[in-house]
Amino acid sequence: MGMLRWAWTQLTSMRTALFLLLMLAVAAVPGSLFPQRPANPSIVTQYIKDNPDYGKILDSLQLYDVYSSAWFSAIYILLFISLIGCVVPRAIAHYKAMRSQPPRTPARLSRLPEYGTLVIPAGAGIPASRAIDDAAGLLKRRGYRVDVRDRDGARPSIGAERGFLREVGNLVFHTSLIGVLVSVAIGGLFGYSGQRILVEGDTFVNTLVGYDQFTPGTNFQSSQLEPYSVQLDKFQITFDRESQGKIGQPIDFQADVTTKESPDAPAQKEVLKVNDPLTLGGTSMYLTGNGYAPVVTIRDGAGNIAMQGPVVAKLQGDNYYSSAVIKVPDAKPEQLAFAGFFLPTAFVTEEGVSFSGDPELFNPQLTLNSYYGDLGLDDGAPQNVFELDVKKLTPLNARNLDAGGITLSPGASYTLPDGKGTISFDGVKRYIGVDIHHNPGQLYALIFALLAVAGLVTSLYVNRRRVWVRTGTHADGRTMVEYGLLARGEDHRLAGEAAAIRKLLAGAWDLDDDGGSQPAPSGGADNDRADAKLPGAGAGAGAGAGQASPDHPAADFIQSTAGSSESKKEQ
Repeated sequence: MGMLRWAWTQLTSMRTALFLLLMLAVAAVPGSLFPQRPANPSIVTQYIKDNPDYGKILDSLQLYDVYSSAWFSAIYILLFISLIGCVVPRAIAHYKAMRSQPPRTPARLSRLPEYGTLVIPAGAGIPASRAIDDAAGLLKRRGYRVDVRDRDGARPSIGAERGFLREVGNLVFHTSLIGVLVSVAIGGLFGYSGQRILVEGDTFVNTLVGYDQFTPGTNFQSSQLEPYSVQLDKFQITFDRESQGKIGQPIDFQADVTTKESPDAPAQKEVLKVNDPLTLGGTSMYLTGNGYAPVVTIRDGAGNIAMQGPVVAKLQGDNYYSSAVIKVPDAKPEQLAFAGFFLPTAFVTEEGVSFSGDPELFNPQLTLNSYYGDLGLDDGAPQNVFELDVKKLTPLNARNLDAGGITLSPGASYTLPDGKGTISFDGVKRYIGVDIHHNPGQLYALIFALLAVAGLVTSLYVNRRRVWVRTGTHADGRTMVEYGLLARGEDHRLAGEAAAIRKLLAGAWDLDDDGGSQPAPSGGADNDRADAKLPGAGAGAGAGAGQASPDHPAADFIQSTAGSSESKKEQ
């Protein structure tokens, strides 16, 4: 039990919580250094093949599944427990402190970091009890929690305290960190994300088969998908035609879409732009990419249409220079494939090299090589649609062959060698790439993050302070007042607070800020600490040490003992 109690104490210390927070940040680093299986399993498989010496070792250490690994989860859970263990006892202790009375009045206020005295003339008619009530009212208006002690006694005093909001801010900060952790966990458990490419005229329906790539959360259920739909009507790009050196740079993207919240819901016309996502069915749809999709028609050797429609061209260079891959597994008698590039505005150099001179469709051109053979799709193995493995294919058209390559403009067609079929270039459409995210903890994470910042700022700028005021009446009727201030922790503004309180007290009793003056009594005073500090003490003949001379005026006194050994002992 002793060992368990010690382990719990260590785990719930603030030092351990900060160490675990640092460990969590360090543990997340491999997630950006190595490919992650949830994001793209095929890349992980290829990475292990390319690095057989240490690829499997990394896999055994779960470095391809960092955020769901046992060691990352252990740090996450320990941090969660540590923060709870830190916050709950502190919250209970702070609640008790707020309910309790301010600490007792110290016997020697002069030992406090900020200390001063004031003298109220006898003619003012302000006794010690009234002076203490006035001081209590001023401190209350200044936001202090005040407790008056011994009001009707010879030396009444006040204990005042404020700044509880500092610890509240600290607790809010740490509680919000717990809230952020919980929100992130909820997003990881029940959220999902996916990608889809939409060509003009295509419709995306929020079902599993509607995604090109889908990454589910740990506890994802397909029933979470709301059956909304999005149709891309038109995609428009505005290119810069005026700035020198930036001609042809895209400056604005706009996708006009038609959305339906459900199959029976009315259609809505909306606009999707960069950094202005659509919100549908609890998901956010972001515009992340775009390009051109040449529309082709391919007939096989029997004259049947084997493939017809737009082909997404992948951006590869400047001015929307794009690669194009076409796979035709339904062609007969041999499967066909095409690989090449698409140029929105084609130019040819003197060496015969084609390039794109502008991103607009001023002179679109489709340049391809053709192949026939087994594409390897019949065995069900997944393939990248933007890549073509030609090792097992036989070339039909290429620059180094007698037939040459295929170069098509919109409306043109080409007959393949050996009666393998034809290909025609029917036109060009635009496409967009969208990211779709559903994170049920996202809003809560934002709220807790803002609360954490607010709590941190509050804990940094609010100071915990205590003030004590003691009054007493001399034999000649003067009322002597002394006050002291103490801060919890570092407080460089404590001297300013002491000056402000002194000014308020002096103003309430119509005293000059530099201290009013009255003859000092020849005898001992009830408030001996304040009287002993008067500058006239011991100056006259027959006056004892620590007493004021009746021949010299009494003056107010203020001192700072911050940093002294007595002050540190008192704190």
